Amino acid sequence: MATNRVPYARKARTHLSKADPVLARIIAEVGPLGIQPRRERFQALARAIIFQQLAGAAANAIYGRFVGLFPDVEFPTPERVLAKTDAELRAVGLSEKKALYIKDLAAHIRDGKLNFHLFHRMTDDDIVAHLTQVKGIGKWTAEMFLMFHLGRPDVMPADDLGVQNAVRRHYRMRQRPNRKRLLKHAERWRPYRTAAAWYLWRSLDIVLPDGETKPKKIAKRKKR
Repeated sequence: MATNRVPYARKARTHLSKADPVLARIIAEVGPLGIQPRRERFQALARAIIFQQLAGAAANAIYGRFVGLFPDVEFPTPERVLAKTDAELRAVGLSEKKALYIKDLAAHIRDGKLNFHLFHRMTDDDIVAHLTQVKGIGKWTAEMFLMFHLGRPDVMPADDLGVQNAVRRHYRMRQRPNRKRLLKHAERWRPYRTAAAWYLWRSLDIVLPDGETKPKKIAKRKKR
């Protein structure tokens, strides 16, 4: 069966299974790493802005109306978005801030301040720094972009509540680990922390940031 999974998928599964017996159990239950990098760039970031702090149905409706402003294309160019007035963007349900954020993103791309063609030469930290210059794009959004759109193998979204909750559960911690503790814990997963995070999300039936496959249930270990 054809697949577009990330090229490091098999190596990540082998490495994590050897490095961490807890992850080995999760990996055995879940199966192959299912991250499939997407080609969208402007579209992915604009969608992330629209979906911030909104329930899925409402966000999908607004996103659909936004794309509907440009009926002749699958998704508009930055220039076409900038040509729309704030009133037109607000009319499809975007808040004043989100309309500003999407235009700021579009302007960064149009002016070359955000050049996706250069990303292959840049480190993860440099890409995060570039993306977070745009209004409305925070570190978490940048990390998701690295993982699910650029296919970077060693991203650890240490502020993600889903990852924190999964680590607390599977490693039997009394409290949800903060960023510092989680980063220290995740050192064993290098250089495949992206894969580790993906398996942890799947282990808790969390809706994945890539919006794709539904995860399996992972059975709780019995206390001895």
